[in-house]
Amino acid sequence: MTHLVAVGGSDAGIAAALRARELDPSTDVTVVLADEFPNFSICGIPYWVSGDVATEASLAHRTRADLEAAGMTVRSSTWASAVDVDRQLLSVTGPAGDEQIAYDELLIGTGAEPVRPAGIPFGKPGIHLLHSMTDAEQVVAALELLPAGSRVAVVGAGYIGLEMTEGLVARGFDTTLIQRGPEVLSTLDPELGSLVSAEVRRHGATVLTGATVTGITSAGGRQWSVATTSTSGDAVGTFALVVVCVGVRPVTDLAAAAGAQLGQAGAIVVDEQMRTGVPHVWAAGDCVVTHHRLLETTWLPLGTTAHKQGRVAGENMLGGSRTFAGSVGTQVVKVFDLVAARTGLRHHETAPLDVSPLTRVTVADDHKRYYPGAVPLTISVTGDHTSGRLLGAQIVGERTAEISKRIDTFATALHAGLSVDDVIDLDLSYTPPLGSPWDAVQVAAQGWERASAAAKQAGVGV
Repeated sequence: MTHLVAVGGSDAGIAAALRARELDPSTDVTVVLADEFPNFSICGIPYWVSGDVATEASLAHRTRADLEAAGMTVRSSTWASAVDVDRQLLSVTGPAGDEQIAYDELLIGTGAEPVRPAGIPFGKPGIHLLHSMTDAEQVVAALELLPAGSRVAVVGAGYIGLEMTEGLVARGFDTTLIQRGPEVLSTLDPELGSLVSAEVRRHGATVLTGATVTGITSAGGRQWSVATTSTSGDAVGTFALVVVCVGVRPVTDLAAAAGAQLGQAGAIVVDEQMRTGVPHVWAAGDCVVTHHRLLETTWLPLGTTAHKQGRVAGENMLGGSRTFAGSVGTQVVKVFDLVAARTGLRHHETAPLDVSPLTRVTVADDHKRYYPGAVPLTISVTGDHTSGRLLGAQIVGERTAEISKRIDTFATALHAGLSVDDVIDLDLSYTPPLGSPWDAVQVAAQGWERASAAAKQAGVGV
């Protein structure tokens, strides 16, 4: 009987454990996690904070009882400290003290941890990170003590920051969103990001862009003064609560100490079968490099990717030969009544490739205009001006417009290595309330082709 040990009880670790048990129900699986929240949806945290998700327990993909019923041993509140590679032993510290767990195959799925900018007094009442379930519990408890209308600040306007801003506004707080870049959601081009910024402002939040937080200091009476470079270091106001979500970095200490190599962004280097190169040690999830279908290798921490990598690792730990097919970086977020999505590469992200990038932005209706409720979609397409190969796409539009379906069309095309012209030829569904004979993604692809043809005629980029 094979004994598998997974360090980390989130997407990658649980996916690996489930796949192993699915393939061989006799497999002995132990999951080691540092907290008490196995298989919780970290992506759902803002929706619990906002009240859209009624209970904390609703965020559990599977309960501890579910995992144990699936044949796993769950070791919660247990910290993995070292790997003895030669003896195949994992050293841990848990409720019972220090001990060692023997393994035949070990998966490291330690994930990522939040970046902690200098000048912010983390740990003080009213100053919060938002990354784990423990963080979420602390934020919810703090918010419940504040009267409606209290001023709160969110530092960082990525996916979590935007979702938190929406939730705080919905709860009646006077919310300020502080973003270092020129627009919110720096994963989009500024032209599309500006649409999201406008949506946040339209719902009553203050948005400060081009603003780097240089310090947070006590203003007395449980108030915090936030200073940014945008006001030459002056305070932008005082707040009863500040939530910081400015990004993450991979947690790799355990793997590095075991001899694993580190690569992009300090993430663990793995091959396409999730091997680390250390005998019987595998890794998956936000702590590892990402095999990318366009860039070959990068670091792109996404839950969808972690699930797939974990599943691959779980199969191969039992002797399989499955490979991770690679990511194209598909992402989507709801911000109030808008949805923003992207896949593939933005114009400047194509620099490592031998291509001549051309980007064209097109505005197209989501369905036939004569049918009530048609709304515009702003779609950016990036392709290789020389070969016509599709390289990436971004879409911003109203929530009713099936943005996720449409970005998935581009993602599928990228996965298959299609050209922009191939997208035009796709046989996509049509009915007047939902689309057009030429879907919006095809209208955008046609716009790109016209721009490419015009550029070639003018001798640009040829």
